[in-house]
Amino acid sequence: MTTTTPATSTPATTNANGTQTSSDALSGLTSNFSTFLTLLTTQLKNQDPTSPMDSNQFTQQLVEFSQVEQQINTNTNLNTLITQGQSQIGAYATSYLGKSVSITNGNASLTNGQASWIYSLGTTAAQTTLTVSNASGQVVYTGAGNTNAGNNQFNWNGQDNNGNQLSDGTYTLAVASKAADGSTVTSSVASAGVVSEIDMSSGTPKLVIGNMEIGLGDISNVANTATN
Repeated sequence: MTTTTPATSTPATTNANGTQTSSDALSGLTSNFSTFLTLLTTQLKNQDPTSPMDSNQFTQQLVEFSQVEQQINTNTNLNTLITQGQSQIGAYATSYLGKSVSITNGNASLTNGQASWIYSLGTTAAQTTLTVSNASGQVVYTGAGNTNAGNNQFNWNGQDNNGNQLSDGTYTLAVASKAADGSTVTSSVASAGVVSEIDMSSGTPKLVIGNMEIGLGDISNVANTATN
């Protein structure tokens, strides 16, 4: 007497992005299930009446097919929810268009040779060093900053320490302050800019401010008009 062949799952094909599609996976499962039923029917017709085949084996096969189908349907539903969520986030991001936002990741856009930051010191410092880095993390400017407690503004003309004018783009300000006794003074850095467009090319919305892009999580404050 022959025995049933264990169920095998046909690999799902991939789409243009190299990811498997649920429809292809379900199609492969349907084909395997049809083959399984054909084999099972043939075996039942040709089994030895004096020694009938054990029903537990093909029952387990049916259970496995059902489980795989449920997993495929679950993945399909999850993909639908993810797509809907991304669309909602994109629609939400458009509400920032034309708004002035405060950015807390230390980045600012150098546009037409001008960039500006606000840095806050927890207490009065004896020494403050400002360091500007480009998008690659390379330090392009270092200079002394204000030592007053509270908010201090730094307007940068986009020139490095040799007086060379750097290209517009995203730059990051880091602040290091020391008190008279040598202890570290706490500091924070922020910048502001007007959102001109929303970039959805990566699937996650990015706010475009001047020559840089930021995520929604980098925003600390939103205003209806640009700050001066």
